[in-house]
Amino acid sequence: MSSDPKRTPSRNSGGNSPRAELIFKSLATAAAAIIVASIALIALFLLIRAMPSLRADEVNFFTSAEFNTGDADNLRFGIRDLFMVTVLSSAFALVIAVPIGVGIALFLTRYAPKRLARPFSMLTDLLAAVPSIVYGLWGLLVLAEYLKPLQEFLNGNLGWFFLFSDGNVSIGGGGTIFTAGVVLAVMILPIITSVSREVFALTPLAHIEAAQALGATKWEVVRMTVLPYGRSGVIAGSMLGLGRALGETIAVLLILKISSTPGTWSLFDGGFTFASKIASAAAEFSAPLPTGAYIAAGFVLFALTFVVNALARLAAGGKVNG
Repeated sequence: MSSDPKRTPSRNSGGNSPRAELIFKSLATAAAAIIVASIALIALFLLIRAMPSLRADEVNFFTSAEFNTGDADNLRFGIRDLFMVTVLSSAFALVIAVPIGVGIALFLTRYAPKRLARPFSMLTDLLAAVPSIVYGLWGLLVLAEYLKPLQEFLNGNLGWFFLFSDGNVSIGGGGTIFTAGVVLAVMILPIITSVSREVFALTPLAHIEAAQALGATKWEVVRMTVLPYGRSGVIAGSMLGLGRALGETIAVLLILKISSTPGTWSLFDGGFTFASKIASAAAEFSAPLPTGAYIAAGFVLFALTFVVNALARLAAGGKVNG
């Protein structure tokens, strides 16, 4: 007897049963819930451990430049300068790295021959494999000397601008935010380049061919099709790089540890970032209250990184939807 061609396929045909769908949905939801719960628990842990020290703090936590935890009975710590150095060094690194990273990504995807694009891409990605301590030693012992004339030039000619004012550190002494920012830019360059390259490579061929059919030059094709299409990817890659710069520890600690605490928003200041300050005081983590002071600083860094990435996510989503 021949089978009916209109016969409804069995529920298990293709292996897509309602039970399998339900199991997969439950596992995916559980995985997402674990991530959210982990973030919430980390924030809760930091906040609980920091509260006793915050209550014992003798100065304003947000506006004070002091960070003295040597006497548990007289804690005086604030994050003003830590916030200043962290934001300034990371933002300066981003200003340097984003144009270079986008330029490299455009060259590799739209200009370089295929026989050169792959090895150049591999060389760029290999920068991410260099240990942080190597970057720190290179920046302090090698790069600082080459940046000294540039810092002196900027200070001498643009010293009226607050970013290039004298600060509290001798110009070109090595341990400046300027040097740390350049090193951080090199460190985050592979992240920005890799993400931008992958997004630019996915630009629809129909868009490119349409622009070429209208007589657009190669640069006009890039400007009208590739860059608008990859804008969200560039934002995402930039924010990933910024997250790396905000949390970088060893390289920044090596470069800035010999500098005094800053007092102005100058690239020629020194001091500590959140991460480098916490790492430099590991010996004080035996006492609960001094330890809580550094945990409080870590909580601010955690919140800062979370907010920056959330804003970047919204910005990238808005560009895509627009």
